Amino acid sequence: MAQIIDGKLVASEIKKEIAAEVASMIKSGQKQPHLAAILVGNDGVSETYVNYKIKDCAEVGFKSTLARFDTTITEDELLAKVHEFNTDDDIDGFIVQLPIPDHIREQKVIESINPLKDVDGFHPVNLGRLVIGLPCYLSATPAGILDLIKWYKIETKGKHCVVIGRSNIVGKPVSILMGQKSYPGDCTVSLCHSRTTNIQELALSADILIAAMGKPEFVTRNMVKEGAVVIDVGTTRVPSNETKSGFKLKGDVKYDEVAGKCSFITPVPGGVGPMTRVSLLKNTLRAAKKEIYG
Repeated sequence: MAQIIDGKLVASEIKKEIAAEVASMIKSGQKQPHLAAILVGNDGVSETYVNYKIKDCAEVGFKSTLARFDTTITEDELLAKVHEFNTDDDIDGFIVQLPIPDHIREQKVIESINPLKDVDGFHPVNLGRLVIGLPCYLSATPAGILDLIKWYKIETKGKHCVVIGRSNIVGKPVSILMGQKSYPGDCTVSLCHSRTTNIQELALSADILIAAMGKPEFVTRNMVKEGAVVIDVGTTRVPSNETKSGFKLKGDVKYDEVAGKCSFITPVPGGVGPMTRVSLLKNTLRAAKKEIYG
């Protein structure tokens, strides 16, 4: 049976470390780190994520600000709020919670964020610096995956890492990170997607399999090599009679089938999700300390 990679536990320990550092900063007269968020509409999942982020801020001693808007907000109005946060010296970092309404150009909004405050790590400047190995704000989910690998001391050097999913938020950046000359890293990386014809064959060859395509239980037992490390990024809400809400979170991996075959596995929920939120806190702390851009 696989060892469970407990993201809740790791996130809790890292938050304790952040809280201790923030307390020390404030005691020495430094500014309290400040994370802000912009939320458009009332999407249930987005509401939950933002509420968790506000609670995380309180837990580690950050100041937090939430700007809420109806879905009727215009693109210009949203860009004006982004500009306001860009120029507010008290705000160290901020995010625009995705998704946003279709009438607003998502990439336009991302590119309008000051890279120095882009603690989600989505701006082309941060992604470009990631590609060439310069200091940057790492995208939160890939950074959380790397922290889990380090915490559990999982060997990556020379391993074959297969990433399923090519999104700009997870798949592409984590594939680059796993291939860089570092730890975690030094992997030979294969990036699979919806047009990959031999996806099962590639998945079976993986020492480390990262599933990030957003298709519930796509990865089954016959796609996983004996002893592989399986990182499940998927969090899809599916109808369920087992919960009061009528929904249940499902990962991209068929957990019950795969867990008996691999060496390490992340559960859903409780695996990668908590680490994504911690990565946002780590990036905000770096922004407050001006570690990346000085």
